[in-house]
Amino acid sequence: MSVALQLREEFAAGPARLRIDVSGSRSREHVLDDMSFLNYRLADVRILSEVSLAEPDIVWLQDEEKEIAYDGRQMTFRGDWPAGPIQKVIVTMLALRMEQQGLHPFHASAVRYRDRTILLLGGESNHGKSMGQIEACRRGAMLVSTETTIIDVQGATVMGSLQPFLKKRSEGTERADKAGAEAGAQKFFGSLPSWETYSGPSEVDLVIVPAIDGNYDPSCVEMIPFERQFQTFHSVQNYFLLNEVLAPGFPMPLVDTDDLRRARADFVRRFSDRPYFFVRAATPQVLLDQVERVLEAG
Repeated sequence: MSVALQLREEFAAGPARLRIDVSGSRSREHVLDDMSFLNYRLADVRILSEVSLAEPDIVWLQDEEKEIAYDGRQMTFRGDWPAGPIQKVIVTMLALRMEQQGLHPFHASAVRYRDRTILLLGGESNHGKSMGQIEACRRGAMLVSTETTIIDVQGATVMGSLQPFLKKRSEGTERADKAGAEAGAQKFFGSLPSWETYSGPSEVDLVIVPAIDGNYDPSCVEMIPFERQFQTFHSVQNYFLLNEVLAPGFPMPLVDTDDLRRARADFVRRFSDRPYFFVRAATPQVLLDQVERVLEAG
């Protein structure tokens, strides 16, 4: 018995393309009703008016028993899935397609400050990239990106997400451990500053791995090659969700391979050949004071 194709939809993020086919007894206008998570987690994700790809990258068979599987190219959802897991898988699959185009999503924010592009890297701990970005913009920096920075093989920023916070979580991705979207900003700044956006590509001049922690005195240490690569690899691996459960009993399928990991590690090695500093501070203001000293010394 044939299964009715309800929807064929194509997404784009920069030059990357992703096709999704949805089949079953339930009609749908779109795969997702809300695009805010995709645009927060990646950058300028769009639904195209026409489908151009010959084969789907994601297939959703709505009427079958619940399951998810990956065959090395195509992800298949079976059964009833809420929006949250589906949007997470779209992000992962788009990240894979971006890598095929020579673009690497970094879990990092970036600013253009004093004629230099500074990447605030969300590495292993991810403590301070957003607050550091806001404080830099408060001091006059232009915004390059917030949650995600897309970097090409030459080490230049080419696009990035522009929303500082995720204000709404879809069903299936609720998190009790996450504070309110703007709680940190209210604590440190009272209200968000305004800023201008820097839209042109620019080579990353300086990488800061921030750690906002009120229990320690300020410190600023230049990082050795292993540390730089270790933290950067954490950042780029963040998009493949290999440590995530999409639903009770359903882990994210393995989308990585040895070849992809080696290629990614080689890119990380080359990208990490630039100044990196680990900065610990109690507040974003103290964090940027330390960054200012690095800029003045350089």
